Amino acid sequence: MISILRRGLLVLLAALPLLANAASTPSAHDLVQDTTTRLLADLAANKEKYKQSPNDFYNALNSIVGPVVDADGISRSIMTVKYSRKATPEQMVRFQENFKRSLMQFYGNALLEYNNQGITVSPAKDESGTRTSVDMQVKGNNGAIYPVSYTLEKINDEWKVRNVIINGINIGKLFRDQFADAMQRNGNNLDKTIDGWAGEVAKAKEVTEDAAQKAAQ
Repeated sequence: MISILRRGLLVLLAALPLLANAASTPSAHDLVQDTTTRLLADLAANKEKYKQSPNDFYNALNSIVGPVVDADGISRSIMTVKYSRKATPEQMVRFQENFKRSLMQFYGNALLEYNNQGITVSPAKDESGTRTSVDMQVKGNNGAIYPVSYTLEKINDEWKVRNVIINGINIGKLFRDQFADAMQRNGNNLDKTIDGWAGEVAKAKEVTEDAAQKAAQ
């Protein structure tokens, strides 16, 4: 069984659209709904190719994720003000790249395992402000339904993904805790923590998979 976190990240990736050339700015709800269809269609057409070429798979996912995720905001949120204000622009860029790549490497295979079990986007919520959420339900192979909620913020009149909550697990908070713990263990060495971030993602994966197994029992 694919774990809750892997399913949640599957949907997170599925909800990140390739809409850079869209004629008009989509609503947060449409951003999620339309992109789910787009990415799953791309996977259906290229799944075997991606299985043989992990680098092509990463590049494809990154091209989809990049335009609609507030990578800078997410990175600063994970670091918190305590550490991000001390980071150089180069360190911030390196952390963003390490963060994205490690997520793709550890969780990307969940996309290749997805067999269209079922993803349902809930009706749109109030989007009149600068912050909203979009909910989804992901059906697993065993018929279980996993709730996923995305937090989006409007930046320069475009909706950007800022966080995801998977079956009650706040992924942003989880990574913030992991970053703070890593900094403490590394003697507040920012470069060491950034360069070792893939290991922290692996630890977070273990934590959430343990929680998923307990929830399934």
